[in-house]
Amino acid sequence: MLKRANLMRRTSATVIVRVGHREFVKVNAARYDWRDIYHLVLTYSWLKFAGLVLGIYIFINLCFASLYLLGGQSIAELRPGSFSDAFFFSVETLATVGYGHAYPNTFYGHCIATLEIMVGLFGMAVITGLIFVRFSRPTARIMFSNVAVVAPFEGVPTLMVRLANLRHHAMVQAEFRLLFMRSEKTKEGEEVRRFYPLRLQFDHLINFPAALTIRHVIDETSPLYGLTPQHFKISDSRLLASVLCIDPVIQAPVESQTEYLLEQIAWNRRFAEIYTEESLGRWAVDYNKFHETIAVGSDESTQMGIAS
Repeated sequence: MLKRANLMRRTSATVIVRVGHREFVKVNAARYDWRDIYHLVLTYSWLKFAGLVLGIYIFINLCFASLYLLGGQSIAELRPGSFSDAFFFSVETLATVGYGHAYPNTFYGHCIATLEIMVGLFGMAVITGLIFVRFSRPTARIMFSNVAVVAPFEGVPTLMVRLANLRHHAMVQAEFRLLFMRSEKTKEGEEVRRFYPLRLQFDHLINFPAALTIRHVIDETSPLYGLTPQHFKISDSRLLASVLCIDPVIQAPVESQTEYLLEQIAWNRRFAEIYTEESLGRWAVDYNKFHETIAVGSDESTQMGIAS
């Protein structure tokens, strides 16, 4: 009965997963699995990670200090019954820094000290590995524009998103994706979430040095063809943009993504120009204008395929 109650308590937990502007609450899902401890620790913030390591460190020393006291005078030169002396002796043993005037005095003391040294060796290896992975884990450092824009490009309505590489070296083998999501009703009257990949003018670059704009042409084959902001609102439509590339410095793939709601889609506006040619082969990129947009002139505005 107790085992069944524990199982029900474990499976009735709720887990919150946040993706973009949405939160998914997983009900009756196991919150933790001991096999996922390594992954879980890597997802902690640095402050939470440091607090966890400090807490485990103090807990281990408290346990071994208690074990030393249980052995009576198992450690020479310690004050009888002094928990603080036993605690700091445990700290020195765990770190294998030497004891000074204190040392194991009995067979029991030697056994506990040996066990603690082994715990210290394994613990140091694990903590060192976790810290190394946290420091070496690559981050994308890729910035997306605050808004996506819809404006004529080469005379055709086009959805555009701007990206910038904030690293001071070019990323390589960059792959770009745009996904359109909206709610639709099936023939049975059920509301389902549909996902439509949007075809880009280019979805791959050999190198990605500074900033660029990815474009989806809204023609008759586009899932966006004929849609208006009102359609976006009714169907709770969203756009998901992502980029996957390789950082050549650490030779590791990095990924970043963002989501655009209806309020983040600017209709009949285009991005301000940020490139200026200073000399032959030398271009200046003004990141202060990265998010700026400008209105499309009335003579440029078009009703082909999409309306504002």
